[in-house]
Formats: sequence, structure tokens, C-alpha cells
Amino acid sequence: MTQAQAKYLKDYQAPLFTIETIDLNFNLAPNHTQVKAKSFVKRTSEHNEPLVLDGEGLKLVSVTVNGQSVVYQVKEGQLLIETVLNEFELVIETELDPAANSSLEGLYMSDGAYCTQCEAEGFRRITYFLDRPDVLAKYTVRIEAEKSAFPYLLSNGNLVEQGELEGGRHYVCWQDPFPKPAYLFALVAGDFDLLQDEFITRSERKVVLQVYVDKGNLHKAEHAMASLKKSMAWDESRFDLEYDLDIYMIVAVDFFNMGAMENKGLNIFNTKYVLADKLTATDDDYHGIESVVGHEYFHNWTGNRVTCRDWFQLSLKEGLTVFRDQEFSSDLGSRAVNRIHAIKVMKNQQFAEDSGPMSHPIRPDSVIEMNNFYTVTVYDKGAEVIRMMHTLLGEANFQAGMKLYFKRHDGQAVTCDDFVAAMEDASGIDLTQFRLWYSKAGTPVVSVTDSFDAMKGTYQLNLVQSLAGCNEALHIPFSIELLDANGHSKVNQVLNFTKKEQTFTFEGFSQKPICSLLQDFSAPVKLEYPFEVDQLVHLMRYATSEVARWEASVALVSQAIWQNVSHVKLHQTMTLDERVKDGFKGVLLSTELDRALMAEILATPSSSALVEQTDAVDLDALRVAREFVLSELALYCQDELTAVYGTLAHIDCAKSRALKNQCLIWLSRVSVDAEALVVSQFEQAENMTDALGALTAANIGDLPCRTALMSAFEQRWQNTPLVMDKWFMLQATRDSEDVIEGIKQLMQHPSFSMNNPNRVRSLIGSFAAGNLYQFHRNDGEGYRFLTECLIELNKLNPQVAARMVTPLIQFSKFDVKRQALIKEYLGQLLALPELSKDLYEKVSKALGQ
Repeated sequence: MTQAQAKYLKDYQAPLFTIETIDLNFNLAPNHTQVKAKSFVKRTSEHNEPLVLDGEGLKLVSVTVNGQSVVYQVKEGQLLIETVLNEFELVIETELDPAANSSLEGLYMSDGAYCTQCEAEGFRRITYFLDRPDVLAKYTVRIEAEKSAFPYLLSNGNLVEQGELEGGRHYVCWQDPFPKPAYLFALVAGDFDLLQDEFITRSERKVVLQVYVDKGNLHKAEHAMASLKKSMAWDESRFDLEYDLDIYMIVAVDFFNMGAMENKGLNIFNTKYVLADKLTATDDDYHGIESVVGHEYFHNWTGNRVTCRDWFQLSLKEGLTVFRDQEFSSDLGSRAVNRIHAIKVMKNQQFAEDSGPMSHPIRPDSVIEMNNFYTVTVYDKGAEVIRMMHTLLGEANFQAGMKLYFKRHDGQAVTCDDFVAAMEDASGIDLTQFRLWYSKAGTPVVSVTDSFDAMKGTYQLNLVQSLAGCNEALHIPFSIELLDANGHSKVNQVLNFTKKEQTFTFEGFSQKPICSLLQDFSAPVKLEYPFEVDQLVHLMRYATSEVARWEASVALVSQAIWQNVSHVKLHQTMTLDERVKDGFKGVLLSTELDRALMAEILATPSSSALVEQTDAVDLDALRVAREFVLSELALYCQDELTAVYGTLAHIDCAKSRALKNQCLIWLSRVSVDAEALVVSQFEQAENMTDALGALTAANIGDLPCRTALMSAFEQRWQNTPLVMDKWFMLQATRDSEDVIEGIKQLMQHPSFSMNNPNRVRSLIGSFAAGNLYQFHRNDGEGYRFLTECLIELNKLNPQVAARMVTPLIQFSKFDVKRQALIKEYLGQLLALPELSKDLYEKVSKALGQ
């Protein structure tokens, strides 16, 4: 293959031409869709360069300038047009084959419906265009198709015209009054069930709301609609932002590479984030739908009305919008639990990315394939950077900064620096040092030591920060709480940590306080402090922050596991401190703790999460030590677990279900009565959360009833794809020596398809990312299996392949033998003659090439 070339942020140049308006005419047919694009093009400066347009996989039919044929050249995915005109009308006709488009980029077919995905660079698969985010045009779109098969023809903006045509065909015309980049273009054509509602904005404008779903799923769209209305109301009340079109549409499609896409006025969603009823969706699914619907709606302003100048600025819209959707979920639900979920993503996934070959700042410096930078760093660490800014400025100054940002940049494509400048100018707070967070890769480490002077009554915290390759100090908001021996809070504040090393002194203590450090994960850093068992138990009991209580529980059980890893490696007897046992028993006996928080504390660190706590891991010793600690805790707390489970067995609320199902998982490890409880819960379940909770317990405990329950679940839900995804996931994450053979058989299952990203992620992706010990088997069979799948996906859908390779490239923490096996299989991928840019970038970086 021709080696793909990197692009660099430093090489950015403004476009030589711009396109102010574009009229798109689609004549839809599965294998021969005709596209006519009429654009008004203007030269942006004095130059004699040709017009260079992006295109990929297109059949070019004709090109005219001002109605006349023109000399052009097609070369390496670009259309070059020589012209001396400063402004002109450009008409390009192309032909597409949507039915054969398995990449799911550009225009493709999903279960018989036409659908588009243009972010980041999919529009060039529809027509030749200036496919870059800093070219903003006003779009008029005419769509023509057979009416009986495609009664709904949708695009961005407002519907301005529709009519009947000969031969059973019809057309519609959409007009978007707001200039937008090509990546926000959308088209959908199909036959759906429609749920319609309306929202009255604060200025008393009526907005029509529409959710389109596959036939027969109308009743599953109600939660998405309710979530949309909540999002619109919340954005008005919290951010003073009102929707700007007459209609807002959501379309759910099953074949989709992403979670959802914020195309202006026409959001296209993966069915996973729209369809829900209590029989088929879990409480987590309901929460996910609310969050993602909110996220895409909030993009209307943070991403659409103000967009990115270039793709290196992706976090400008995504980091900010993730922060906004997190705040939305926190304002509507449990702030502590939502914060815990965000912290888990950072510590378990983003830290792993930071320590792997794809480590990059939230504003990357270079890129080969833009799809590879839709990452947890850009999104979730980007949101943490926005959260730190919010912490430093406060809500009032932050909101003033947002207003100034929109006043300055509405209708523009801008940079991360433009956003920070608005925050600075509105608040009067200097963020010069803080800007380093945008350009530094990796996870900073903060090492803390403390001392107490009994004579002076002073307590000191000494903080030292370090980041590989960075000699400058980052501005770190470092939240702390100091508790006395009785659990009373004496100090609760955010420290401005701005130097490489800094000491903070606190007065008025008669004895050394217990410190809660980096409360609520106030900065995306790794904390180093030698917590003792008694300190962690104290924090679990008394910390003001519920998140800090959870953090203490994670540290307590993690310490116990790592101590036993050492015992295993030294062939010593494993032990578990009674104080650790009593700490967890205290959680179960508590009458004050929120049930959702109790469930989070009982959901002890996964094996993958534990791997991220260390620089090098003996995977085999970790497996033995973790099982020992969890079994010991389950045995010690068995009576309390049984009592709590019994208390909650018939309480119908999400918090109670979360805690109940955690108790059942614990009991499945040790209790002789667990199988009866699991079977009973499964058979009596009136919702998917309880049914899946029972199956999960049977899976983790490897109970004898597992096979029969899995079979019964399959029989009931074999025709419901999203539910079968849950079944596939459970099959793939079973810690069993025969799991790979089982997955290979399941790839022949009628419900599975390699062409469908949801199915692939649920079976193959869940195995690679969620079955740590079987994926990293000593014999390398896990690596071999994933490599074979990636070779097939490389041809079908390179974007999905590149996302699924992640567990294979993050190998630095494992032993020499496993690393050698991984590199062998990565070498096989790199040698593929038709390796996609998506995979090439990740594999070559993993191999240091």
C-alpha cells in the first residue's frame, strides 16, 4: 500500500476558495443514485491557484462552470479545476451506489432506508466539494424517490416544498437558513413509524418535534422524545440557549458507526440511543438515551452555530458538549453517580489511551485518519478541561464567557484558543498557563506528602506534579477536604496548584487530620499518596463528597488486591485485612448512604481498571488475587448481602435495582442459595434490568443454570436486535477457556452480521475489550482471533476496524511473551496490501513505525 501521509496543525491554511451556497438534487436509487450539486464559488484572495475539491469513491458524470464545459483533472481523490474567474457557478454531477457502501460513510443504505454520515469527511463520498469544516454554506436540498418505498424524504433545515411526480415518485425540498460545514449535511429516506410532538420555546415559538423509528417500534420512541423536550428546556434555563429552526428531527437507524450525529435539525441516531421500553431496555439504557439525546441537541449551539475551524480543534465542540451533557444528566439525576461514571471512563479508558501509542493532546498536533481522533481524550478529557475551567471561573463567570463566545463567533468556524479567550475576557481571569492543557499529551502525576506539627497546630500538604516530556507546570485545580478524628470537616476547598512543587499550610489542628485528595476528580491526573487502611475506611464513612467515599472504597479494595498479587508472585498465602472486610460490611449496613452510591461502591474495580493503576502487570497473578479478595469479601458479607437483596427484591426503582443486582452478583460467587435467587429473579423479571442482572450473575458466578437461562433469553428475544446485543455481550465476556470457539460459532448466528457495527461491537468488541484474561491468553489465540476479524473488517468498514484494534495496541503493561505475540499479529495487519488509513495509523504507531 502507499504509505498514508500525516497532516499537521501547524500547516493549516485558510481556504483559497469558499462556497457560499449549494443546491443539491438527489435522484435516489439503490445502485444508481444521481447527485447534482450546484455551488456558488468565490475566490477568497488574490491568487492563481486551481480550485481543488475533495472526492472519494465517486463516479463523475459531468462538470460545468457557468454552464460551460470545463477542463478538469481527477487525481488522488481530488478534482482540480483550472479557472481564472473570481466567482462562478459550479455544477457537478456524480453517481453513487448506496447499497454497496458498507463503510457507512457518505450516502448508504440501512435496512432498506437511505442514510448519510458525513462527519468527519464523508461528504466527499457524495459529491466533489471543499470538504473541510471552515467552509460554511447555505444548503438547499431536493430529494426525489419512489413514494411507496420511501414516503419520508428528510434533510436539514425547514421543509419548503413537496409534490408528486410521474411513475409513483415524489419529491421534497429542504432549506437550511444557517450556513454550515459539509460534515453537518444529512439526508434520510425511508418508510418509518413517526412519533410527533411539539415544544414551545421561551419566546413562544412552536417547534415541531419528530422521532422516526423502524416500523413496529413506535412505543419505544417515547423516552427519546421526553429526553429531547427536557434537553430543550434545560438548555434554555441553564445556558440561555433557544432552538432556532421550525422543526427538529431524530431518525433511528440500526447500521451506524457512531452513537449519534448532530446534523443541523436532522439528528441521525444509532437505534441503541433511541429505542427503549422497560421489557427491552435497562435502566442504564434509559440513562444513555437521555444523555446522548441531550448531547446531540446541545451541539445545535456548541458545534453547529459555532463550529471548528479545522479537525484539530474537534474538542472545541466535543469536549464542551460532553461537559454540557454531563451537567444535564447531573442536574436531572444524581450528580455523584454521574460524576462517578465520568471518572470511570477517564481512569479506565482515557488513562489507557494516554499510556498507549495513540496518546495525543485534546488538540492533536498531527493526524493521518481523522476518524481515529474521535477519542476518549478529545471527548472526555476535553470535557474535564472544560470542567476545570468552570471550577476556576465559577458558574457566573463561565456563563458570561459562553455568552461572549456566541456573541463573537455565531456563524463562524473557530479554534479552541477563541473559546479560552472568550472565557478570559468575560471573567478577567488569566488562563495563559491553563492553555497548556490543550497541547500536552499524557496523564500528569501529582505526588502528595504531608506533615503535621503538633506544637504549631499546622498541617502541610506538599504537592509535586510531573508529566513526561513537559518541563512546564500545568494549572491544576486540586480539591481537598480535611477531616478530624470524629469525621467533622475542617477544610474543604480547591487549591490553585500552579508550580512544579508547591506546599499548602493549614492551621488550627490539635491532631493530624485525614485528607481527602483530588475530590470529585477535580483534575484529570493520577494521584500518588500512601493512604493507610484506617484513613480510607474513615473517608468511606465521613467524607462530605459522595464521590470521595466511592474513591476511598476503590482505593481500599485495590490496595488489598495488589498486596495479594505480591503474595501470589512470592508463593505466599493470600490474606485480607479485617478492616477492609468491615469497611464493606459497613456500607451494606448503612441506613444513610444513597442506594445508587452503595451500588457503585459494591461495583469493585474491574480487572481492566486495575491494570490502569500500574505500569506493569502480572496478569495471571492479578486474576488469582482479585478472585480471592472478592470471594473473601462476599463470604464475610454474605448475610448482609442476602438481607439487602431480600429488602430490595420487589422495589420498583432504578436505584434499588442497581443495588439489588450488585448484591446478586456478589452472592453468585459464594452463596449456595445463589442459583435459586438467580432463577427466581430471571423468571419473575418484569423489566430488562432485572432479567439481565440475573443473567450477569449467572455468567460471573458460572452457575449451572446459566446455559438454560441464556437459551430461554435467546428464544424470547431473537428477533429484537438490541436485546440480542446484550446476549452476545454476555457470551463474549464469559471467562471460560472455550469462549473463543463459542464466539466463532455465534458469528454464524442468524442475528449476527459483520456488516452491522452494533452486532460486531457486541460480540467481537466485547470480547477484546471486556474479557481481559481470555483475550490475553498465554497461547495468543485471543490475538489471533481479533486479527482475523480485523482483516475482514478492514475491507467492510475500516472505521469500525480501527476502533476495535485498540485492545491490541495497548500492550505496554503486559509481559514480554504477550507483547511479542501481539507484535506478531500487528505485523500481519501492517503487511496487508490494502490496509486502510484508519488501521494503518494505529498499527504503525503501535509498532513504532
